Amino acid sequence: MASTSGLSILEISAIFLSITALLSYVNHRFIGLPTTIGVMVISILLSIFAIFLGFLGFDQLIDYEISLLKQLDFTEVLLDGMLSMLLFAGALHVNISDLRRYKLPIGILACIGTIVSALLIATAIYLMLPLLGFSLPFIWCLLFGALISPTDPIAVMGILASAGAPKSLETVIAGESLFNDGIGVVIFVILLGILTSGDIPTANYVAHTLAVEAGGGIVFGLVLGAILYYLIKSIDSYQEEVLLTLAGVIGGYALASYWHLSGPLAMVMMGLMLGNRGRALAMSDQTRHYVDLFWELIDEILNAILFVLIGLEIVMIAYSSNLFIAGGLTIIIALLARFIVVGMTTKTFSRQLDLPGGAWKVLTWGGLRGGISVALVLQLPIGAERDILLALTYAVVIFSILVQGLSVGRVAKSIGHDKPSKAGL
Repeated sequence: MASTSGLSILEISAIFLSITALLSYVNHRFIGLPTTIGVMVISILLSIFAIFLGFLGFDQLIDYEISLLKQLDFTEVLLDGMLSMLLFAGALHVNISDLRRYKLPIGILACIGTIVSALLIATAIYLMLPLLGFSLPFIWCLLFGALISPTDPIAVMGILASAGAPKSLETVIAGESLFNDGIGVVIFVILLGILTSGDIPTANYVAHTLAVEAGGGIVFGLVLGAILYYLIKSIDSYQEEVLLTLAGVIGGYALASYWHLSGPLAMVMMGLMLGNRGRALAMSDQTRHYVDLFWELIDEILNAILFVLIGLEIVMIAYSSNLFIAGGLTIIIALLARFIVVGMTTKTFSRQLDLPGGAWKVLTWGGLRGGISVALVLQLPIGAERDILLALTYAVVIFSILVQGLSVGRVAKSIGHDKPSKAGL
């Protein structure tokens, strides 16, 4: 059996970075898919090939892959490493005036929509799984609903832009996904605490936790953004200014986690402040160029690595025929829950939203799930319940990225020139 035991963090990082670079080259040279989707497709095919070789008795490749992945804590790599930089980089290029204009649908979808979606999905899979021979306590189903409801803008935003999607839809999808990551993580943490402790918290405790983690994260992000704004404005040297943004992201996220505040929401608020007020009033043209270039590269590199990891992690899942069926039904459930949330929002607030006719199609189909969901499911206690939810999570994420991600551009083009609809639906 091949083994990678004893590898250092540097060696593991070098292996995954090299794999990502090679797959990115192959995709760009021969396949031509969007980078994040392309590298994930290739890594999934490599994992399937390794599994096939294992069935034929050639276990070396799959054993090596499993051994390597076991040394890499995907949850820690994403939640404590990549997430802070990905969220900051995403928020850095979001126009805050556009967010204000569409604050109503963004707020409803990110807050109320995430909660409603979690409840709908949890109830549906709680009723569905026993029909296929599986049984999960409702708290586990709620955890799944919480981790699968947050949407991920990583793969879809570039496709929407290239497809000429209305700016309003880009803004709503980006704004929702930036904020519902933080909301979803807070809800997940509360539910995980209930599962591990066995105690049902009071409504006051839940409200206090949400206020402290979510509200505290927002305030902390604004304060940290104001400090960085002052420091950047006081000098004119792009090297130091880029370094300040990097330190603010990594150090700020670590400090937010230490104080039990929402790091994701803190990074979003800091990115919005520096990307708007900081960009306009504190940075020279040269600094803006290098800050944008630096964070665009960071965003591209980390996204590529993340999607390679998602593809390779497939070998860690033990699927059965019934679990395949459950995964397919869960994909439908997640889409229906998304459709209900989006439909209720666009129908109820159609006059205030001023979105193009058929916007619900892009908002539903463009609500991709990604690395956040995978990282959260891997935090669950090891056991049969975790194995079931891991398989269901991967089914939704893989379908979301490969099928929805590759086709949402065509959906966006179909409504790209529509006039605003009074009905929304």
